[in-house]
Amino acid sequence: MANSPHSSYNIPLDFRAPPPSPVASGRRSSVANDEILTEFLHRSLRVPDLVLPNRVFPRQNSKIQSLPKLDFEKLNPNPNATDFEVIDVIAQTGCFELVSHGISGELLASVVKSGGGVFELSPEKKKVVSRSNERSYGFVEFHGDEKESSEEFVWCRDDSLRSEMEEIWPNQYSNFSEKMETLMCEIENISEILLKWFMNGSTSKRRFDEDGTRERENGGSMCYIYKHCPDGGIVPDDDKCMDSLRYDVIRMLIRGSEHPHTLCFHVCDGSSEFHVYSKKGWVSFSPDNDALIITIGDQLQTWSEGKYKHVIGRPIFKGKQEDCVSMAFLYNPPPLTPTSKGQKDKTISLGHQILLVLILVFLYNLYSYIFT
Repeated sequence: MANSPHSSYNIPLDFRAPPPSPVASGRRSSVANDEILTEFLHRSLRVPDLVLPNRVFPRQNSKIQSLPKLDFEKLNPNPNATDFEVIDVIAQTGCFELVSHGISGELLASVVKSGGGVFELSPEKKKVVSRSNERSYGFVEFHGDEKESSEEFVWCRDDSLRSEMEEIWPNQYSNFSEKMETLMCEIENISEILLKWFMNGSTSKRRFDEDGTRERENGGSMCYIYKHCPDGGIVPDDDKCMDSLRYDVIRMLIRGSEHPHTLCFHVCDGSSEFHVYSKKGWVSFSPDNDALIITIGDQLQTWSEGKYKHVIGRPIFKGKQEDCVSMAFLYNPPPLTPTSKGQKDKTISLGHQILLVLILVFLYNLYSYIFT
């Protein structure tokens, strides 16, 4: 039976092939002035030339020639008007020099010298304690030109690090670890005083208490130990030096928040310059020999609701003919505990209070009935 001509219109058509091209392949264009049309399309549809910036490196802020200095011995627990002016400058720059901090120069020099001995281990032993995603301590592996310019070791209070380092560096690590622990304790004591001074009178969310009932736990703070190799006579302003500087800065900006911290103490005696980097730019200045350079961490920026700016610091050693070692101590306050260890909460719940009231009422009625 033949289909009616009207029934074919009700069947939906399914086109799976793409639509045909306006000009079929193999055929000449029907336009007579083909060259004129091509030239017109080339001019009207020309893609503009995009000029990308020749560098993504932050600009140097030449307005700041020196950073504020804070005398730790003269630190007033209750800041006055002058202190608040210094606090405002530190909050904007994110970095300052701490003088008269009370840490002996002999201890700092001894720790730096012992830390340099870590890099004298063989590459095979360094690979045993190499840093990875599973552990936050150990040697950081570098490749290419970066391997020849710097080395890095991360120290913390992890028991696994102690056991592994005592196996590959048995004679020296115990002495080195004791010195690091002594210096870290002094830095933590200074950090607690500075944090209370910075947050004094602030209505922002606080992370530390006023009565000192916080229990200290190991493993919160850590230290980055850097080995700076000689520059080999490279001119500080040449392209190779600037490329190396840009690479280091980009790497530090990426890893800036790798370990959350409130304050970072930089021990870098002998450095010719110190660079402070932020998202808006960078500042270069010459630090004092006996001063500790402190940069603001990401945690303090969060707790102060953006008042204090998080920055990253880096010492620069120019014209040195031998290896130089610098350290960056990252202070991370331990968790707060409402009471000290071994003590229990002595508050009475509401249910126990109601039960105690009912017992007292019952006893009162019982005694009243007996004596009457």
